[in-house]
This record gives sequence, C-alpha cells and structure tokens, in this order.
Amino acid sequence: MALNIADLFEHAVDAAPDKPAVKVGDRVVTYAWLEAESNKLGHFLAAQGVGPGDHVGVYAKNSVEHVVAVLAVVKIRAVNINVNYRYVEGELNYLFDNADVVALIHERPYAPLVAACAPKHEKLQTIVVIPDVLDPDSDADISSYGGVLYDDAVADQSSERDFGERSNDDLHIIYTGGTTGFPKGVMWRHEDFWRVLGGGIDFYTGEPLTEFVQSEQAKQDGRMVTFPLSPLMHGGAQAGLLMHLFAGHLTILEPKFDPQRTWEIIEREGVQLIFMTGDAMARPLIEEFERKAATGTPYDGSSLFAISSSAAIFSPPVKSRWMAAFPNSVFTDSVGASETGFQGMGLQDKDAISSDGPVVGLGPSSVVLDDENRVLDLAENVGAIGRLGRGGSVPIGYYKDPEKSAATFLVIDGQRFSVPGDFARIEEGNRVTLLGRGSNCVNTGGEKVYPEEVEMAIKGHEAVYDVLVVGVPDEKYGQAVAAVVELRPGASLELEDLRNFLRAHLSGYKLPRALTIVDEIPRNATGTAQYPRAKEMALAPSSAAAPTGV
Repeated sequence: MALNIADLFEHAVDAAPDKPAVKVGDRVVTYAWLEAESNKLGHFLAAQGVGPGDHVGVYAKNSVEHVVAVLAVVKIRAVNINVNYRYVEGELNYLFDNADVVALIHERPYAPLVAACAPKHEKLQTIVVIPDVLDPDSDADISSYGGVLYDDAVADQSSERDFGERSNDDLHIIYTGGTTGFPKGVMWRHEDFWRVLGGGIDFYTGEPLTEFVQSEQAKQDGRMVTFPLSPLMHGGAQAGLLMHLFAGHLTILEPKFDPQRTWEIIEREGVQLIFMTGDAMARPLIEEFERKAATGTPYDGSSLFAISSSAAIFSPPVKSRWMAAFPNSVFTDSVGASETGFQGMGLQDKDAISSDGPVVGLGPSSVVLDDENRVLDLAENVGAIGRLGRGGSVPIGYYKDPEKSAATFLVIDGQRFSVPGDFARIEEGNRVTLLGRGSNCVNTGGEKVYPEEVEMAIKGHEAVYDVLVVGVPDEKYGQAVAAVVELRPGASLELEDLRNFLRAHLSGYKLPRALTIVDEIPRNATGTAQYPRAKEMALAPSSAAAPTGV
C-alpha cells in the first residue's frame, strides 16, 4: 500500500462501497460504481499503451465521467493533466505540447477544437470521447482524429482492480490558471499532494494523518453532503473532490455555475458544506438568496453549516451579507496556491470581519520571507511585509521549466520551500493579512501598492459590482494605479467620486488615478482574475484619468 491517490480512493471503496459518492443532476453513483467504471477505463487506456508516467489530458466540464477519468488515470499510474475547457486553439496547442500529452479524454462538443489540434501532436495517439453533460445528444464528428466513444471504450473491459502496486512518488500535475502568463504544470508527488491538498493533515492542528484515517471515517453514518462550485479543471475543486472521496462523503457537482440552481440544490439535497471562489461566486449567490427572500418564499439554506472561500477575494461587504443571512454558519478564508497547497485558514464570524483584507492563521510549515529570503520570526516582526512560503510537503517543480522552478522552489538553510510570490503582512497571533501576488504589485513613485487591497476597498462602493486593479505606465511616477470596474445595473461612477469614497479607507498613493468602466470583469471559469486582459482594458483610450499630482 502507498500514500497514493488511487489507493486512498480504493480504501474508501472498500470501507463504504454502497454509499453515494457523486451526484450530478438527478444522477447519483456509488463508490462501488465509480470503482468499477474507473477500472474499466483504466484497463482500456492501458491496452492502448498508456502506462506509468504517461500524461493524460482531461478536457471536460464537471460530470460523473470527469470523475471516472481522473480516477482511471491515477489507477494505472499515469499522470492527470487538467485542461481548461475555455481554451481556444492556440492555448490547447500550447498545453498539448508543453504537457507531452499522449492520451486525451474530452467531452464531445470540444471535438472541432480537438480535430484542429490533435494532428499537430505526434505523441497524442489515444482519444476517448465522453458525452456532454449538458447536451448528451451532441454528435460532433470525432472520426478525423480517431476518437473512441466512452461507452465503446469501456464496453468489454474488466472491472477488476488488478493494476499492481503503486508508489508515493507517482506524479500528479496541476496546470495553473495562467493568470499572469502561460499556464505551468506543477508537479506533485502523490503523498505530498495528499498531505497538503487531500486531507492528509488536520488543517487546524497540523497533525499528519495515517493512511486509513479517512477511509475509517467513510464507515460512519451520516457522512457530509459537500458541494464544490468551481470546475474540476481547477486544482482547488479537484483537491476538494478527492479529499471528500477519500473520507466517504457525497460530493455534488454541477457543470455550470448558476446561482438559482445552486440554492435549489442546497435546499433539496441538504448541502452542509460549499466551496466557492470569492466574490465571483459569493456575490451573485447572496444576491439571488436575498432576491428570493424578498418574495416571501425564501430558499431553505438551513443545512449549510460551513461556507468556504479560496483562490479569490471574499470581500467584507459581501461577507457581511452572507453572515447576516447565515449567522450560525462557519465562514473560512483559505489561502494557498497550486504551488503550495494549503497554507492557512481564517475563521470569521459576524462580529469579527476584517476590513483590511483576508486575515488567516498560518498553517503548519508556512512562513513569511523577507527580501533576502530569510524566514521571519512572526512574533518579532508584526507589521512587516514579506512573501508567503511553505516548507514540508511541496511540489517537485514546474514541468519542463527548470528556470521558473529554481525561482519558485527555494532551498533555505537546507530546507525546501515553495514561494510563488504572494505577499502578506504579519499580524499578531501567528496570523497574516493577504496582500496579493507580487507580480501584480504596482510600484508608483517608489511606493508598493497591492491590487487586492485596493480592490477590497473599491468593492465597498455601492455602485461597484466587481473590480480589478492594475498598474499602467505613468511618466512621473513610473506606474499609476488604475481601476477596471464593472458597475451594478443602472449605476454610474466618476473617478473623483470613487477617489473621494476611498480616501477614508486608503492612503493617497493607493487611490486609483484612472478608471475604466467595462461590461464584465475578465475572469476565467474558476473566478480567477485575468490581470493581463484587465490591463489592456485600462490602457484603452476611453479610460478616465486624474490629473498628475492629485
């Protein structure tokens, strides 16, 4: 037995084979069914020559077959490659090439893009086509690249678990969202992935778990009903799914985020725990909840006892509305990255909401480094700003990118740390305030401005629905702070009005010097900010600008 993703799932299957594992729409499958189907698909892939260490892309929305595909790949010791289903042809070609994909499992509607890309990649020889969860009758042509329908692939395959021993050192790769450039493949050993993303430690105490702790929990009655709202192509949602499969919970998935349907599912299924991506999901969800309550027939969300946000800002104004609606629920801000896994968590209630930004207690092995890459003593450096890092179980590096690996994965005093570039301010009590990614930091007149701090303040304005802050060239200061804003329907906003509002919250050098109103803030499917696109918008000639020196 190994601390391996496939083994950990199989432990749960053995502990609770007949319990429901995944539900999508009206379709619910048990742990035993997932086991049998993933074994069949695994045997098919192996028969095509896909073996340990080979890279297999999974290109699909949230569905039962998506879960089967992920499990099948790890069962044969191949390597999952998450594919963003919003990629265009050039981005797909980049990923297939960079990741050295030898097999692909994709939803049928993406066939035209696969047909355009697949012939350009000699290594890509095996393609399995799964039905579209939203349009099962899609008949897009798959013949030009030799695609095999999922049902045909598994039809005559064995459902037995006979794949041999696995290793803690098997690789699991998560491609980053590419917020600031091309996506990079973060290489995790299975054991390290489990320790920091799959529930292999107690997130509150930092104590490591032993191999069968989660599967023993699966035997208990009344396992949780969990609902990760993000796409499984996102590393955080994938980790949440696996963590809950290891422990015997029921995971509900949806192929498309829809606030009204989300509340209907929470009410109908008695969902106890949801994961969401900051304001991008939290704001439309609470607005739909409030809208329905105003009709006199509110949604019943009384089953919700844990509401977790990660990967994006869950701003104080939005969080306050949630806490007013769910005063007895537990709210958490989790911090981490594809390169670090879990780094810390902030528990907050209606009487203790931070107005400066997410404040989290640092988890085990998390550190703050100064400009000389020295580990700061948290008790002695309250108020200092540095880069967040994590030691212990960290990735091997970026796939095929030794230069970026060397810049992110540092050896300090003989210990390896992952330091992806997120900045934080040290607070009392082993806590930090998150300031955002250093690559997005705006250097204006020698002062550093962290976009997320300004975004948090701007979101407090009643006219603002969503916002991103970027740095734009400035002749006098080098860079100037620019706000790209999506307004609420019917609202209007002038730059000077926004600046006057912000003076009570931010220092003068942090105030936006330019304002661009857009129809929609650029974010990817997980809600992650697309700062390069926001900067393009800010540089458009229609932007309003404040006079120099103001």
